Amino acid sequence: MTATTRHVGEREAREVAEAARESEWTRPSFAKRLYLGDFDLSLIHPQPHAVAADDAVRGEEFIARLAAYCETLDGLLIEREAKIPDEYLRGLAELGTFGIKIPTGYGGLGLPMSYYGKALMLVASVHPSLSALVSAHQSIGVPEPVKMFGTDEQKQRFLPRCAAGAVTAFLLTEPDVGSDPARLASTATPTDDGTAYLLDGVKLWTTNGVIAELVVVMARVPKHEGGRGGISAFVVEADSPGITVENRNAFMGLRGIENGVTRFHQVRVPAENRLGREGDGLRIALTTLNTGRLSIPATTTAAAKWCLKIAREWSAERVQWGRPIGAHAAVAEKISFIAATTFALEAVLDLSANLADAGTKDIRIEAALAKMWASEMAWRIADELVQIRGGRGYETADSLAARGERAVPAEQILRDLRINRIFEGSTEIMHLLIAREAVDAHLSAAGDLASPDADLQAKAKAAVNASGFYAKWLPKLAVGKGSDPRSYSEFGPLAKHLRYVERASRKLARQTFYGMGRWQAKLEYRQGFLARIVDIGAELFAMAASCSRAETLRKQDAAAGASAYELAAVFCDQARLRVDHLFEQLWNNTDDDDRRLAQRVLDGKYSWLEAGIVDPSEGTGPWIAQWQPGESTAENKSRRYR
Repeated sequence: MTATTRHVGEREAREVAEAARESEWTRPSFAKRLYLGDFDLSLIHPQPHAVAADDAVRGEEFIARLAAYCETLDGLLIEREAKIPDEYLRGLAELGTFGIKIPTGYGGLGLPMSYYGKALMLVASVHPSLSALVSAHQSIGVPEPVKMFGTDEQKQRFLPRCAAGAVTAFLLTEPDVGSDPARLASTATPTDDGTAYLLDGVKLWTTNGVIAELVVVMARVPKHEGGRGGISAFVVEADSPGITVENRNAFMGLRGIENGVTRFHQVRVPAENRLGREGDGLRIALTTLNTGRLSIPATTTAAAKWCLKIAREWSAERVQWGRPIGAHAAVAEKISFIAATTFALEAVLDLSANLADAGTKDIRIEAALAKMWASEMAWRIADELVQIRGGRGYETADSLAARGERAVPAEQILRDLRINRIFEGSTEIMHLLIAREAVDAHLSAAGDLASPDADLQAKAKAAVNASGFYAKWLPKLAVGKGSDPRSYSEFGPLAKHLRYVERASRKLARQTFYGMGRWQAKLEYRQGFLARIVDIGAELFAMAASCSRAETLRKQDAAAGASAYELAAVFCDQARLRVDHLFEQLWNNTDDDDRRLAQRVLDGKYSWLEAGIVDPSEGTGPWIAQWQPGESTAENKSRRYR
């Protein structure tokens, strides 16, 4: 039996996503309060330092050994061969790299998130395919969900293997199912005796799936007697009968990644391999991703640091018109952006990792913001590096070496970084996910006002309840610490930026309220508005993290702190310009025009605009489009010529 795509309506899709969402907030969240106009700096500064002294010693020793080993690896070999050599994986396994976060009682290193991030930065600097393999194994593969949701028996059975180097993978995506879990088609049917499940389906983009020994598979269990059914999580032995790896996919970047298509046909999975209860699969996946997403800021920070190094060296040695190119304003602006943003990227990474290690805050929004913002900013940094390098930025490292020049893989880093805007939730999906959490208080207060299905009587009652909430909440947004020029004085020249963050936080909350009042239940469809709300919060989060890191470094080392203050100040100046522009765009944009035009494009109204090209992806050979205005794609294809 082969699973087919499920067809579901919008309501069912929404209900499935909401059921999996963690709706309770039992711990404080800095980012959630930030979106509500409550900038509470004490939640992130002084930054929590939850790393025990002995863990710090072991962590530093491990990072030193890993750095020495990474120095012996050849990233250009991985790029050239499109494969990570087996001996590289054996070496990483011997160092304990596959068990960094696995507790020592199960054979792992038992190190905190902060050292995991440092390790990912090191292996990513060799080649991003290495960090993709390690993070897919340890951030979202078998170790994390088993550690968080597994039984004692499951932990004893699986974690030591993972720590020793058994590569694992996480299988959720299907050929027709991306970020809409309601359409998940893979099934896990209980056997008659209840001792096992029979797994059927196809999984796509299975990072590590080509070489994995163990995989976590999400599949839908039908409702049955003795079980509630629903999307569930299973640990599956990759060599089980009925599993076929049908393809190793090739991509724009990450040429060494072991990513493929995996088919399951009547694969027998013991019932004791199910994680949690039936129906808990999506909750397990989403909870795992809360901290799993922090692997992206680690790898992007590594890329940014490398870009900064290359930009500095090249801009100082390359001379044009009698001066180093870095002395020209057009290039200097790019270098400033790269340096300041790299500082901010590391600040966001450090803060997020410290919050995760402390465990006293709810970081689901912070982790999502860190992933989204880091992936976008690192891409911009790499693009600027290619521009600074000019033709040499576009040329491959092997080609440069063949001409006797330094083999700088600038174009490769651009290709490799592009996937991070899609990995573990695309930027567009992250906008929606974060927005849902950011406006949760408004939706709760509005009740049936925000429900498209409520009748007029229910909406009228909800309006009364909402008015009470907003009557107490809105006055708090009028004045705050950001209006007092003496606030945050302990941050010296950075105090003005923290005052800006506080004022912008209150403004952001007011703008969200205006949007809620204007569109009510239709707010969720105003995705351009919500994306800008989220992006403003992301920039404010990065500004606060940068100021906190600069002050932390100043207290540790006055000289280093002075440099950090300079970087943080320039970053905040740049971020403020972006935030001001986003605020302006909230109400002055082309969103409505864009939606109308897009629908007309989808309806084929402008298909004539595509005439005059060849499309090599059509059929077995090229064809030339000769559309007439108003003609459909099908009509054109019926008379196309080769």
